[in-house]
Amino acid sequence: MKRLNLLLLLCVLSILIYAEDKKKFGESITIKEISPVSKILEKPEEFVAKKILVEGRIIDVCEDKGCWLEISSDKKFQTLKCYGKQNGISFPADIKGKKAKIQGEIYKVELTKEKAIEYFKHQAEHKKEEFDSAKITGPTTLYFLKVFGAEIE
Repeated sequence: MKRLNLLLLLCVLSILIYAEDKKKFGESITIKEISPVSKILEKPEEFVAKKILVEGRIIDVCEDKGCWLEISSDKKFQTLKCYGKQNGISFPADIKGKKAKIQGEIYKVELTKEKAIEYFKHQAEHKKEEFDSAKITGPTTLYFLKVFGAEIE
């Protein structure tokens, strides 16, 4: 009987330890169906103002204040930038490379040529890359995910 109780205790502790491996931010995730990032990027207008769940590996995190993270797509070389700052969510830098499930809402940002230059210059500085403003030839529309809740493994 003592062995059975000990075995049950070990099972419960294992479950609790596994549950603690997930870091949770913001609201609990309630959406079950995952929207592939590639589908969102293919036709972003269809997703604007819709609550969705995405999944991917964390490629980058804002190192200054943790206000955003970037997750990988199900297709190579695609990423989706996810902002938590609108909902008071800050992401730690140590989650880079981990798998994430993120619930949120796609939103659109339309930038003038000047604002697009500022935005892409800032992004290049963050990535320590060179930036050529001549490549920005006019207004730009960007799509982001406003994060309501996230689970990081």
